[in-house]
Amino acid sequence: MTLIEAKGLTVRHGANTVLDRVNMSVAPGEIVTIVGPNGSGKTSLLRALLGLTPSKGKVTRKRGLVVGYVPQKLALDPTLPLPVRAFLNLPKAHAPDQIAAMLERVGVPGLATRQVADLSGGQLQRVLLARALLEKPDILILDEPTQGLDQMGEAGFYRLIEDVRRETGVAVLMVSHDLHVVMSASDRVICLNGHICCEGKPHVVQNAPEYRALFGHGTQGALALYQHAHDHDHDDGCGHDHTHDAPNDEVEHAR
Repeated sequence: MTLIEAKGLTVRHGANTVLDRVNMSVAPGEIVTIVGPNGSGKTSLLRALLGLTPSKGKVTRKRGLVVGYVPQKLALDPTLPLPVRAFLNLPKAHAPDQIAAMLERVGVPGLATRQVADLSGGQLQRVLLARALLEKPDILILDEPTQGLDQMGEAGFYRLIEDVRRETGVAVLMVSHDLHVVMSASDRVICLNGHICCEGKPHVVQNAPEYRALFGHGTQGALALYQHAHDHDHDDGCGHDHTHDAPNDEVEHAR
């Protein structure tokens, strides 16, 4: 069973083909990361999957699929009075104790009365994650969620995502340029450059010729920042073993 699947997904901006016949899917409880250089179509792929941008091909979503979306950035008027509690009640109201518990869960307790405009970058990303999780999603979709954070901030955020997946069983689809951390925080990696260059388990993709052609050999040292436990068999904490959900230990190359 898949939560969301694309077949032959093509996105064009005028005469420019941004995505060319992309096939991909996300299974329940799986963490899938899309990596690629600037302009490779990562955000366009997310927007097409969410139905936010015109595309050709077919996108199939599980009936009743609930999506929690964390955007790349939030454009807010800094002069607009907007406490965190009010922001988390958009578009649906939640009980104060639910909001307090979720803020604590994502590592920013006590922020409910703070103004969104006064939050640091790291605090804002965790508040955005709290807002997505309050909807009890089947899948979290995150678009470069750690943009502007330092390496330790990135590692902490991705560790939080992994903990949430383990506790709730939520699937995660995220796009990122933070290769050194994300490669070790995923069950499966899709390398995108207008089309899918290669995909597979992180340690396999990072050694694939297609990946090396795009990114070289410079990401190895920083992988130690966040040692990934999911290159091995694992259980998501809900009694489901994802050993067979992801592709086997072979990289899947573009054809």
